[in-house]
Amino acid sequence: MADDKEREGTELVVAEYHRKIKEAFEVFDHEANNTVDVREIGTIIRSLGCCPSEGELHDLIAEVEEEEPTGYIRYEKFLPVMTEVLLERRYRPIPEDTLLRAFEVLDPSKRGFLTKEELIEYMTEEGEPFSQEEMEEMLSAAVDPESNCIHYKDYIAMMVVDES
Repeated sequence: MADDKEREGTELVVAEYHRKIKEAFEVFDHEANNTVDVREIGTIIRSLGCCPSEGELHDLIAEVEEEEPTGYIRYEKFLPVMTEVLLERRYRPIPEDTLLRAFEVLDPSKRGFLTKEELIEYMTEEGEPFSQEEMEEMLSAAVDPESNCIHYKDYIAMMVVDES
């Protein structure tokens, strides 16, 4: 009896994931032919609350691409892979306290902010560097136009995904 209830609950969760995946996919299926440009996959995945690194995104795309890549991803191939990602809660956003600690490492004098120049240097020269487009997108959201600084506690509060 409990197994039936559990299975029913899982089926409802899967059905809800399928609905969300289809909805997100259809936004970019401009030809209405169940395909999207491979370059849109990262946006679709992120719209579903996942935050893969560029390397993880590359691996995921390789998993859903055709044997001979066409530049397009078919919904039939994307759906089961993305459903599994959501069920396994892969690529979860980084928790707020972890983000705060990361910014604090970059701000050893504990000012509570980074200058735009400091952020650009860290994000383009350390770790997995941001592309020019990613950097511009982040700066447009993060930089306070009056001070030309990133008040990182405010930025983190704006970025954090509510898990509830």
